[in-house]
Amino acid sequence: MSLLEDLKWRYATKKMNGAIVPQEKLDYILEAARLAPSSSGLQPYKIFVISNEELKKKIQPVAWNQSQIVDASHLLVFAAWDDYTLNRIEDVFNYTMDERGLPLSTMDEYKKKLWSLYEPLSTESHAHHAAKQSYISFALAIAAAAEQKVDATPIEGFVPPKVDELLELDKQGLKSTLILALGYREEENDWLVNMKKVRTPKEEFITEIK
Repeated sequence: MSLLEDLKWRYATKKMNGAIVPQEKLDYILEAARLAPSSSGLQPYKIFVISNEELKKKIQPVAWNQSQIVDASHLLVFAAWDDYTLNRIEDVFNYTMDERGLPLSTMDEYKKKLWSLYEPLSTESHAHHAAKQSYISFALAIAAAAEQKVDATPIEGFVPPKVDELLELDKQGLKSTLILALGYREEENDWLVNMKKVRTPKEEFITEIK
């Protein structure tokens, strides 16, 4: 099945049945998220994979009591850097150069230029930029889930500081940005399952400039 057909199949599942997503499918989805592009290759975010039932129950009240939080097989919590620092940037570039077998100084000029762009900005701007990068990874995870015929519900409806507290993200310099619930639809109790997928018409959505 093509990617477009997979995307037509998927929808924001409103009721999940608690069935467990096989590990190989979960691994595939996570690897797609890991391979996502990010600005300057920094990947300023991490993914927390939650299957612990007690923790899911603690998250549900701070996520608008959505049933998918507890009925999902796994929750993927995307958490972005709370700030850009020169040390963080250097750590990423040093790892990249080491993996490529190049001297650590290979991209020193680029690192300096990159830091000169970030340094004048506020911590809030840094966090906002990092959060946007996590959305790219999040989108690929959704597409990969559709390809694997795993249902997924994107969730922004939660209280980030509360989730941060539950996962102790502040100790890691991270802030939660999104939650992706993975599982399988409970068709008989999901009001959206048979609804027509509606998107903005192509002629309104796309503007060609030649």
